[in-house]
Amino acid sequence: MSPILLRPVREQLEHDRVIRLLQAKYRRRFDVAINPGSEQTAPITVGQSPWYPDLVLQSQERGRKLRGVVEVETAESVNNLEAMSQWATFARQRVPLHLYVPAISIDVAKRLCADLQIPVAELWAYHAIGDQVRFTLVQRSSRGAEEKARAAARPRPAARAGAAARSRVSRPRRTSVSTPRGKAAKKGGTRAAGARRGASRPSRQKRK
Repeated sequence: MSPILLRPVREQLEHDRVIRLLQAKYRRRFDVAINPGSEQTAPITVGQSPWYPDLVLQSQERGRKLRGVVEVETAESVNNLEAMSQWATFARQRVPLHLYVPAISIDVAKRLCADLQIPVAELWAYHAIGDQVRFTLVQRSSRGAEEKARAAARPRPAARAGAAARSRVSRPRRTSVSTPRGKAAKKGGTRAAGARRGASRPSRQKRK
């Protein structure tokens, strides 16, 4: 829960429901910790202080490196004060910020991000249809897409080693090639040697 906002009970229940749905969604790629309601179990450090995003995305490797943060808002919390306090703080971290807002508040969220220059990696809208909640991707940061493209284009160490090995194997050997001038000189030398051998032989006279 935001430290500057007290949501109505109904909105808080919807907020926490969305958090748990997103936990299941992101669990395929990350180790996900959540801070629903008033719980403060998964902090991140900003400066010298702990902050508690709605979802904390960590790598599934042993080091559990921070990979992203997710903030879920309701209609009451999409406002200028929340954006300056929460969104701007999380967006300054070196990990992507994923922002989820109700579909009716998407235009307000986009305007706040533009006015306050808050770089959001992904902006999502959600809305409830009966017992189901639907998520729609509204905006993705072009900077995040460029970084993914550069990471995909960057060769892996094993691939670089394999390419180097193939280049060593397929490197052609150097061979000496006789040029036309060299062939002519060789041929001229052969003729001169033959003439010398002919001159050194005594001429045979025909018998009368």
